[in-house]
Amino acid sequence: MNTNAKNYRQKIINLLITVVISMLVGAVLIGVLGNNPWQAYGALFQGAFVGKLNFGTTLANFAPLLLTAYAFIIPADASFFNCGVEGELYLGAITAAFVGYNFKGLPGPLHIVLCFLCAMIVGALWSLIPAVLKVRWNVNEVCVTILMNYVAMYIASYLVNGPMSAKTGTAQTPAVADNTQLAKFLVPSQANTGIFIAIAVTIFLYWMMNHSTVGYEIRSVGQNPHFSEYIGISPVKSMVNSMLISGAIGGMTGCIFVLGVYGYFLDNFSMGIAFNGMLAALIVGNDYKLTPFLAFFIAALQSGAQGMERNTGVPKSIVDVIISIFIIFATMEALFSFLSKKKKNSTAKSQSNTHHKEAES
Repeated sequence: MNTNAKNYRQKIINLLITVVISMLVGAVLIGVLGNNPWQAYGALFQGAFVGKLNFGTTLANFAPLLLTAYAFIIPADASFFNCGVEGELYLGAITAAFVGYNFKGLPGPLHIVLCFLCAMIVGALWSLIPAVLKVRWNVNEVCVTILMNYVAMYIASYLVNGPMSAKTGTAQTPAVADNTQLAKFLVPSQANTGIFIAIAVTIFLYWMMNHSTVGYEIRSVGQNPHFSEYIGISPVKSMVNSMLISGAIGGMTGCIFVLGVYGYFLDNFSMGIAFNGMLAALIVGNDYKLTPFLAFFIAALQSGAQGMERNTGVPKSIVDVIISIFIIFATMEALFSFLSKKKKNSTAKSQSNTHHKEAES
């Protein structure tokens, strides 16, 4: 087995150990609260997988987590830390709703494609703003993208409470045309065919990043921008491309919510979904292969937490604690890897100096 395979296997083992430790810490907290951890985790499992409603809710949570995770990973491969996927999601959703209820009379498949296309374009254009600020004036993308999330949310909130309001007493837009709504399954859950779109996009992104020129250029710039520029790859172009792709994925995720879950745009419908996707990506170190598994695990935790709270009284915030512990251990692993690498370099330098002195003597 070569070194890369061994390192990857060790990475998977470390992730599994992190899962076990995080669940054990969660069990201790549940016990401190006076509840039975076995019963609580049993209720969590049932709440995530047993029954059409529960399993369907897990799948409905999985699709946006998966897409937003990749919306973060792709610019990260170009050394661009995009925290603005939530804003792209909101603007993509409000755009899909506008197209969905205004362009009635179109054939269903064409109308659905138009909704997705417009949502992806708006999301991509929104992501272009921090990308240009970064490559043109070296403005910190973390600050810009975080602040732009609030701007996007306020824009969407203004529209849904003003010119795009359905005037039903609830902050929502008019319902989209019936033929644009994505088919649901595992009723009465909110699971819809958007999950198959998410899986198809995941497969395409994996192929693009590993077998296409665009993906190679993005990864090359992230690894060494100076060498990439030397061999003719434009770091500016690759960074901008990575953000455009990220914005399009964010807009697509918002469109799935509108067409697949609600049937209209609902104000403040997202409670940090994109940030959870970003955390899933960070925990696995932006690994394309492991991201779907962890996204599904987090989706199961989130949907199961509701059943756990309902049946055992254990607060669903315990799940947030478990996810936070994930992040802590992922950070510690990165720290230990850095310290180990630094120590190895120091040892190599010391040995080199010793050999040099021996040669002189």
